[in-house]
Amino acid sequence: MGLKLACADYTFPLLQHDDVLTLIAMLGIRDVDIGLFEHRSHLQPSDQFKNVSRSAKALKKSLDAKGLRAADVFLQVDDDGRSFAINQPDASRRRQARDWFERTLEYTAACGAKHVTISPGVHFEEQGRAASTARGCEELAWRIERCGAYQIVLGVEPHIRSIASRPKSALRLVSKVPGLTFSLDYGHFTCVGVPDAEVEPLIPHASHFHVRGARRGMLQASFRDNTIDFARAVEVMKNVGYHGFLTLEYVWVDWEGCDRVDNLSETIRFRDFLRPLLDDTSGS
Repeated sequence: MGLKLACADYTFPLLQHDDVLTLIAMLGIRDVDIGLFEHRSHLQPSDQFKNVSRSAKALKKSLDAKGLRAADVFLQVDDDGRSFAINQPDASRRRQARDWFERTLEYTAACGAKHVTISPGVHFEEQGRAASTARGCEELAWRIERCGAYQIVLGVEPHIRSIASRPKSALRLVSKVPGLTFSLDYGHFTCVGVPDAEVEPLIPHASHFHVRGARRGMLQASFRDNTIDFARAVEVMKNVGYHGFLTLEYVWVDWEGCDRVDNLSETIRFRDFLRPLLDDTSGS
């Protein structure tokens, strides 16, 4: 199976969700990353988890009707990255995060996806960096064990302000948690000046990959302004036997300047750039 493109449903938040799926299908992309972001996505955990089976079946029906498949379910339990982080010092909040993760696995399996993405956790000053990382590893190990029951792959997204905010810390994390993989987004490193060469060693540990333009000082940039060498990244993926998706993942949100590009145009430009590299003929 060749490398395949997917598109995030949260790329187009101003459209109704059914229209988003129609648009993705019109773009000739057959696989969709589903965002479950509390307070800021079409499908929110607090709503979808009221009846997991019914909600997931409704999503699967909508996807099937448009010839689409779920590639990944991306869970964000809160909108600040801290309140319900997996390594939250508050035990009751960790329990809720575990509960919502378990529901996410049920949801993911029911809608036909095989991959879940989450944050690896963040640093909490009150417990120190070492303790934050240790608790994050403990929580990730529990989640990987639960994924096994559903035959689902877990990917964490190394990102700014997380316990895996740099390539070296991400590699240390994956070495401590057997079975852990990355949902890799170069942009989180590029925007703080980390060169591609330092990010590249993460690719062998990746199970999912996010594509959007970025440059130093800009987490999200246009195709024209982008400085990430995605052609090189694809070459490395092929060399290491990567078989996951490359998801076109522009976002439109008032955070880190991520509302300053035309998401539709940039998605199309990256789609057309990547297809020849991936030998992806799904849209032909």
